[in-house]
Amino acid sequence: MKIRETFLPFNKPSITATEIAAVTEVLESGWITTGAKCKEFEEEFCRLTSTNYAISLTSATAGMHITLLALGIGEGDEVITPSMTFASTVNMIALLGAKPVFVDIEYGTLNMDARKVEAAITPRTKAIIPVHFAGAPAEMNLITAIAERQGIAVIEDAAHAVGTYYLGKHIGAQSKAAIFSFHPIKNITSGEGGMVVTNDAELERKLRLLRFHGIERDAWKRYGKGGNPEYDIAIPGFKYNLTDIHAALGLAQLRRLEYFNTRRSQLVALYRGGLATVSGIELPESPGYEHRDACHLFIVKVLAMGREAFMARLADYNIGYGLHFSPAHSLSYIKQRFGQDDTLLPETVRAADKIISLPLFPDMSEDDVAYVCSAIREILQ
Repeated sequence: MKIRETFLPFNKPSITATEIAAVTEVLESGWITTGAKCKEFEEEFCRLTSTNYAISLTSATAGMHITLLALGIGEGDEVITPSMTFASTVNMIALLGAKPVFVDIEYGTLNMDARKVEAAITPRTKAIIPVHFAGAPAEMNLITAIAERQGIAVIEDAAHAVGTYYLGKHIGAQSKAAIFSFHPIKNITSGEGGMVVTNDAELERKLRLLRFHGIERDAWKRYGKGGNPEYDIAIPGFKYNLTDIHAALGLAQLRRLEYFNTRRSQLVALYRGGLATVSGIELPESPGYEHRDACHLFIVKVLAMGREAFMARLADYNIGYGLHFSPAHSLSYIKQRFGQDDTLLPETVRAADKIISLPLFPDMSEDDVAYVCSAIREILQ
């Protein structure tokens, strides 16, 4: 086959004149930091997730940090999570002095195996963090039932899950909190940013304090018309507030979410059809329960050759790719500080050196998908 002349990236945000106009409006307004656009973004995200409160932040990592902190998780505590996840979650657990306790995944879906959660619980366990991997929901009914019996908080890592539904309901309302990401590779982007949703009023109050130095009122309430610039700090906080510039972009993207995810689903279907008869790779499996996959990533497992060699060949064909993820338990500082017996995570280890994420973004064409499928067929032959 003829190699394409232009590079096909792993991901590319879909930015239109609508998003540009929304950001321009904020820039011209004279108010560019946290303000009315952030409030509007939070309100629309509450409607999407059927939750009472949403707190916009500079990143999902910031959201994980202050959520763990607000729930009192610290020195000597344990937090259950899969190893097959991005390092930021495990970093936040470790930085607070707690210990990540890893639970194995289901090989086919790469989601945490909910059946293995209860055996990992000890008297030190303070939270369970399931990850909705690649846009497919974890088995929340089983996880939340276990947590309720044990009196443990569930914090959903929903970084991949904007537009993910489980048993007919959007991810986020079934737990103590859920944390979403708006990084540029995510289903919607605000440039950088994140959102924590919750139905717990006290948790929401703590998160807002921790988000901005411990000050109760945001800048627009202090410096806007009729505002009072005085403030007090009851607890110290961080500088994690989102700006209206980012919120304007996020709002415009959120209003295109249905289009984005429908298009992603169509592209995934094309991938599945184009790769169905290709030997030497495994396609991702879907969870067996009712759900709607946000199709954030399309991850295949390469069996016929080493992954490094496969990635080099994709590059020869001008095709980008991603790696989601290097298992957290294999990271140097985790091994040195906590140790981990690989035999306790057999499915994670089995998948770890095989997974690779193929290009997937709404502005891809059908021809782009066909090209990737043809290239993979040639490479594996």
